[in-house]
Amino acid sequence: QAIADPTLAEMGKNLKEAMKMLEDSQRRTEEENGKKLVSGDIPGPLQGSGQDMVSILQLVQNLMHGDEDEEPQSPRIQNIGEQGHMALLGHSLGAYISTLDKEKLRKLTTRILSDTTLWLCRIFRYENGCAYFHEEEREGLAKICRLAIHSRYEDFVVDGFNVLYNKKPVIYLSAAARPGLGQYLCNQLGLPFPCLCRVPCNTMFGSQHQMDVAFLEKLIKDDVERGRLPLLLVANAGTAAVGHTDKIGRLKELCEQYGIWLHVEGVNLATLALGYVSSSVLAATKCDSMTMTPGPWLGLPAVPAVTLYKHDDPALTLVAGLTSNKPADKLRALPLWLSLQYLGLDGIVERIKHACQLSQRLQESLKKVNYIKILVEDELSSPVVVFRFFRELPGSDPVFKAVPAPNMTPSAVGRERHSCDALNRWLGEQLKQLVPASGLTVMDLEADGTCVRFSPLMTAAVLGTRGEDVDQLVACIQSKLPVLSCTLQLREEFKQEVEGTAGLLYVDDPNWPGIGVVRYEHANDDKSTLKSDPEGEKIHAGLLKKLNELESDLTFKIGPEYKSMKSCLYVGMASDDIDVVELVETIAATAREIEENSRLLENMTEVVRKGIQEAQVELQKANEERLLEEGVLRQIPVVGSVLNWFSPVQPLQKGRTFNLTAGSLESTEPIYVYKAQGAGVTPPPTPSGTRTKQRLPGQKPFKRSLRGSDALSETSSVSHIEDLEKVEHLSGGPEQMTLEASSTEGHPGAPSPRHADQTEALKKGALRPEVDYPQVEGLESLR
Repeated sequence: QAIADPTLAEMGKNLKEAMKMLEDSQRRTEEENGKKLVSGDIPGPLQGSGQDMVSILQLVQNLMHGDEDEEPQSPRIQNIGEQGHMALLGHSLGAYISTLDKEKLRKLTTRILSDTTLWLCRIFRYENGCAYFHEEEREGLAKICRLAIHSRYEDFVVDGFNVLYNKKPVIYLSAAARPGLGQYLCNQLGLPFPCLCRVPCNTMFGSQHQMDVAFLEKLIKDDVERGRLPLLLVANAGTAAVGHTDKIGRLKELCEQYGIWLHVEGVNLATLALGYVSSSVLAATKCDSMTMTPGPWLGLPAVPAVTLYKHDDPALTLVAGLTSNKPADKLRALPLWLSLQYLGLDGIVERIKHACQLSQRLQESLKKVNYIKILVEDELSSPVVVFRFFRELPGSDPVFKAVPAPNMTPSAVGRERHSCDALNRWLGEQLKQLVPASGLTVMDLEADGTCVRFSPLMTAAVLGTRGEDVDQLVACIQSKLPVLSCTLQLREEFKQEVEGTAGLLYVDDPNWPGIGVVRYEHANDDKSTLKSDPEGEKIHAGLLKKLNELESDLTFKIGPEYKSMKSCLYVGMASDDIDVVELVETIAATAREIEENSRLLENMTEVVRKGIQEAQVELQKANEERLLEEGVLRQIPVVGSVLNWFSPVQPLQKGRTFNLTAGSLESTEPIYVYKAQGAGVTPPPTPSGTRTKQRLPGQKPFKRSLRGSDALSETSSVSHIEDLEKVEHLSGGPEQMTLEASSTEGHPGAPSPRHADQTEALKKGALRPEVDYPQVEGLESLR
């Protein structure tokens, strides 16, 4: 039985080879038939003598991939290269190594741990450091906090929380730190939330995502005066959102002044392995500890995170949990130990350098693209590119002609986000689908709104991002810009037109990236409640069907109103200049037509129901009259037949006919007497509210007229108009021809030859009465 997935086959092959290398003697199979379970109640593949490795791996594959008939959501397994197989092999090797005798195990684990620590400290320029390997990325910081508490509170081991209660510790976090980091630390350390201090970022000078050092110093002084103990500061070398680096050098000086432990984390720490490192990131090598994630940087799956730290007391590190005497804890470094050897120093530097080059390539390309704003701190030090679409609309306030600054009013920021956030969210989702190898993410920033982030250090090695993917990403951005610009320009016009049209209500849904959202308010609509509206849902469903039948370039969707249960019509994005007036009028007229047709059907249903009831009453009266006329004796079966034989009754045909058009119940006597049915009342014309507009051949609905366009010459425009007029004359019918003939005859100007011929023909036809007389005589004979 063959393995369908080559990754699992390769993994099984590597594991098998590892077992052969580790086993000293040939494996002996022991058959223990006497120990087999006699009961057959055990379900699954345990029945029998067991399964071979290929069958077991096939079962694991089926469990991983699930039902193949389901729609594919994503690639089933990430692309794992040889270095990935080495990392995965390390976990299995660790389990086999743990079976060695204690002395050999101690020597081997110590060698693996010391080698890996030394290599990481040399690669990332962190001299004389120790390493702690952990699966949870935040776990290393929690252990560092525990080490700082043990270092600053000498009696903590004996007195416990009483020492902390008398002098509360303070942990300082940046406002741009990862969400949930402070709560995680408090939960792990058993500290109350007031022990956290949120340090704001710069508001006047510097990056909006950098920690305000002056404000931090003020906070530290205030805490010291209140009798608290400033314990630890978490700085960022590349924030989680936009990759900005704090002023680590100044923060280190401040921490040394007040005896605060400085911990640094962030994606920019990977650049420490490169030949050129910016001064702000290089200052992180002097901090007390740092947390790094080499797995995403190098494309290594299932590799632990690493926290490098400097401390001289092994007893305190053992109490804090940073070091351990258990071989299993030391073997956590084995996957990274194998992978670093496989890659070598050149391979490690090449992967990090490639990711930084990708970000610089995208940044340089986006500078040449209009309406794309890049949020960067330092082009050389930040390998993270964050950008967003922003269009300066003509006639808008000057406050909107740039990315919103911190001194903008809340209303101005809200209006700007309302216009661009949904469009940027749509742009990010489109780019993620078109270029999946880019690893883009869409995020919401407090100061800037919705942005798109490109962080190749965290994704490029895993996804295999290349320079061609960056070029394709830029091309896709440029292809989407006309749609974004056109939609943004038409939004305000659409809102004004909807608000000025009776029967339509503009719905402000900030999450919709299209032109806008509108709701038709029918006659029975209760505006005071937000409950579901079945009649409105029916009207909007019909409206959606009618608009989609027009085959325009716009997309229409139906859904619930924002924070409501009522149905609305969502108008999609526009790729070309749209006639908003025609669009809104068509929506209003079509919805009104659907509502009137619905009412007409309901009224006709009610009329038919009343007519049936009236007909039943009339038939009952007719039966009673017949009984009175014929007498009781004729109703007896035998006697009635004899009387009818001697004295037959002349039956009178009495019936009722229901006129659907007039809604009236009439007698059927004229039908039987005169052999003809009445014509009744002419039905009312079907309401038609769709705006009729003269379109050029090939022009789609809702497009603006091309007559004034520079793309068409004057002669071509005139020829299109003449063709349109010819079609109108031919489709006008004889009535229009008669009107044209009479108007031409009465006009003092000379008519055209074609019109004169039509007029003469009509006159000759009018002077031939013999054509109409036979028809009249025929009708008289019928009467």
